[in-house]
Amino acid sequence: MVLRPGPRNLITDVDGILVGNHEDGRLRSGVSVVLCEQPAVASVDVRGGAPGTRETDLLDPSCRVDRVDAICLSGGSAFGLSATDGVMRWLRERGRGVAIADIVVPIVPTAILFDLLNGGDKGWDWPPYREMAHDATGRAARDFALGNAGAGLGAKAGNLKGGLGSASAVDPATGLQVGALVAVNARGYTTMGNLPQFWAWALEQDGEFGGLPPPARGLSLAVSHDRADLTHDPADVARSDPRANTTIAVVATNARLDKASANRLAVMAQDGLARSIRPVHTPQDGDTVFAVATGRHDLAIDPLALAELGTLAADCLARAVARGVYHAESLGAARGWRETFGR
Repeated sequence: MVLRPGPRNLITDVDGILVGNHEDGRLRSGVSVVLCEQPAVASVDVRGGAPGTRETDLLDPSCRVDRVDAICLSGGSAFGLSATDGVMRWLRERGRGVAIADIVVPIVPTAILFDLLNGGDKGWDWPPYREMAHDATGRAARDFALGNAGAGLGAKAGNLKGGLGSASAVDPATGLQVGALVAVNARGYTTMGNLPQFWAWALEQDGEFGGLPPPARGLSLAVSHDRADLTHDPADVARSDPRANTTIAVVATNARLDKASANRLAVMAQDGLARSIRPVHTPQDGDTVFAVATGRHDLAIDPLALAELGTLAADCLARAVARGVYHAESLGAARGWRETFGR
């Protein structure tokens, strides 16, 4: 295979996938919706020790429902799980969902990240995520913003501003497509210690996150680094509280997979987080990766091909993590990568 980023270098380079965002600058929070143009096979893998999810049990290969209508990624911690209702309403208004007699029930698995301590106005009576998600679903399209967009608006990544990232890989000869979308709100760092190079540096395509040269020196084995010089306020609560984290993602392919294979795809895609964030999958993170297969590619996926597909998905996810932080702009106490490193 000869693989390159797709024309948009976004998850929407996968046929049948659209993405919609809604963010609120006053709240410093937002929602991202991956909308399947047709119901798609899906599964999930959860590695973090503090996840917040909805409808993930049904994605187990042993459960009956094997297709979803959308995947929702939301800020707001547990309050953000109400975003699911907004996506479901939009789908039901259009008659989409599992038909049971004369009722349709949209299937919308959801994962959330913690962004409650970033200085935004969180003094709501009722969480606003239902309405935000309904609007985000209506905005779903092939093109969408990265960085301070959707679920990435209020995110942080170590001591840098986190954000919404996406990347893709396509093979023009065979038509195979793979893509990833991620809201990076990690406890760990996405860059190599105090250096500007991303951990995903070796996977970069066409300068998509800065095109920097290799790091000029060896790296310390230390897990944490003194980053006080990179912050506006070393006492910032959201950075110092180890519970204020979680990276949530979706990988998608146009390959035809069954539910068990989609589950394996999600498991392998988690390696993309390990390639781009250090540390990752900690007790304080709720790292969750969904896998979606639209089934528009006729090539049979045998075990070897699935292994290759999972590797590509992991690489796309690692690149998406770096792109999310690269495109993020400073917000409050969280400084963006470009401002921090003067790039």
